[in-house]
Amino acid sequence: MATLMVPENLVYERPHSFTDAPTHYCPGCTHGVAHRLIAEVLEEMNLTERTIGVAPVGCAVFAYNYFDTDFVEAAHGRAPAMATGIKRCLPDHIVFTYQGDGDLASIGMGEIVHAAARGENITVIFINNANYGMTGGQMAPTTLPGMKTTSSPDGRDVETQGYPIRMAEMLATLDGAGYVVRRSLHDPANIRKAKKAIRTAFEVQERKLGFSMVELLSTCPSNWNLTPVESLKWLEEHMLPFYPLGDYKVAPAVAAAKI
Repeated sequence: MATLMVPENLVYERPHSFTDAPTHYCPGCTHGVAHRLIAEVLEEMNLTERTIGVAPVGCAVFAYNYFDTDFVEAAHGRAPAMATGIKRCLPDHIVFTYQGDGDLASIGMGEIVHAAARGENITVIFINNANYGMTGGQMAPTTLPGMKTTSSPDGRDVETQGYPIRMAEMLATLDGAGYVVRRSLHDPANIRKAKKAIRTAFEVQERKLGFSMVELLSTCPSNWNLTPVESLKWLEEHMLPFYPLGDYKVAPAVAAAKI
């Protein structure tokens, strides 16, 4: 049997928690980065064999192809409801949802709010790229004021179309939420912070400390009509001021656990 030689200067290899399926994501989309962070954390925490992911409708609909762990597909917006049922039936498993802003903050608003309010011991990874990515770049609940989309070609008019919803800030007000934070995927330093937050969220679930959500600001070069590099700069210059990064809810029990 041939011996696999590992280069001494190896800085990255595909996590074993991944399958070898080719990605369907557009070039420059940071969904792939978010997937990698989740896979690395599951592997490092030895959780792969007892984790169940929930993929809803949206760009993340094929997430189950990429993770070498159990996965189910939920109806549009209903991932938190499905995750609640799975976690209550299998309380010793790690259960997480992976949702975009069109899914979580629009059709799934009721499910995410009440899952957090009930303090369901699940983890939510929320990808915020300020538009409906899969269906053509329409305006989403998170679309910025003045931002042009295929359904707001003149820019989002807050007088007629309302203001964006800051999900992390809103869910942080609910008593059942244990850990709610916002991170970004636009540069290496923030990617490292995002990974740490994902690990903390899974540890919160492991210790049965309640609902946890990590919101990740993400790019959508195809629908933003920008190059991958331009989209990273656009996120930094436009999304960060409107969606400040930070810890929005660290419940006393979570803080006391010193995770």
